[in-house]
Amino acid sequence: MWVVNVWLPLLVVFSLGGVAASLLVVYLFYVLGTLPPGCYADLEVLPGVTMDCVRVLTSEYAYVPVPVLGRVPLDVAAAVWFVVNIGAALWLYKTLSRGAARFVFWWRLLGLAILPYLLYLEFAVLKAVCIYCTVMHVFILADFVVISIFLRKMAPLIR
Repeated sequence: MWVVNVWLPLLVVFSLGGVAASLLVVYLFYVLGTLPPGCYADLEVLPGVTMDCVRVLTSEYAYVPVPVLGRVPLDVAAAVWFVVNIGAALWLYKTLSRGAARFVFWWRLLGLAILPYLLYLEFAVLKAVCIYCTVMHVFILADFVVISIFLRKMAPLIR
């Protein structure tokens, strides 16, 4: 069971980092109308691509249509995704059930599958990168790698 105790904190910490990054943007940018720390940098990260949180966060792509609610900031959707991630990790930790393992894997795969589209929008369409989006992207990728290794190592214990 020690193996589970090593991996669970990683999964939860990655998701807590994602929740913190997304809620910071939601609160500061969408609620207070100010830029989060680090968004003031005006530097070129790649030829023709700048670090420009304002361009990313004010673009038409920064929102997702949600029935009944209308347009919701993508950062709110990200916060929800990370919170579900935490719940799923705790469910898997508590039960080590096949259903929990499947849900955790597919839920994280969904997050990973969306990344190429978001990166395409930032680098190719907007030609701007938001540092907080990048932090969330890294957490999603790291989380998927960790859960994949965890499930591989824990396969004999999952019932």
